[in-house]
Amino acid sequence: MSASDPEKPFKQTGWPGLRAKLFHTAFLIRRPMTLGVRAAIHDQAKQAIFLIRHTYVPGWHFPGGGVERDETAETALEREVREECDIALIAPPVLRSVHFNRQSSPRDHVLFYLVSHFRVVAEKKRDREIAEARFFPIDRLPEDTTPATRRRLAELFDGAKASAYW
Repeated sequence: MSASDPEKPFKQTGWPGLRAKLFHTAFLIRRPMTLGVRAAIHDQAKQAIFLIRHTYVPGWHFPGGGVERDETAETALEREVREECDIALIAPPVLRSVHFNRQSSPRDHVLFYLVSHFRVVAEKKRDREIAEARFFPIDRLPEDTTPATRRRLAELFDGAKASAYW
């Protein structure tokens, strides 16, 4: 990992990079201002956090995705958590922070939620979008957990000040 740019290992190149840019371009055409949601699903009893690894971008991330037309942010979060994790929310999530995600586009914002009350519906199986999904002890994250994910965890659990940037 480069000390000067900790995001470098997570930037897309080649076909995956082109595919990611095309994906975001399609979103920009449909929604010039994009809004996303991400969830820190926290198993308090085990002091573990649920992370996902996509098939199309490197690293471990919080689950989440875009807010669609005629959808509230909480509805989008509930939908994304169900699709990406096979987890159902059993209490409202808590909005923790809002971030400008300049890595995705110059007009993308992310609402970051803490989910502490949930039910695992089924073990998440690999599909076209999600390569892996599971809980990790907060103090033993996978090596390739993204810097943004690590920053959000530090803000949640270590008292770090919330950044305006994802």
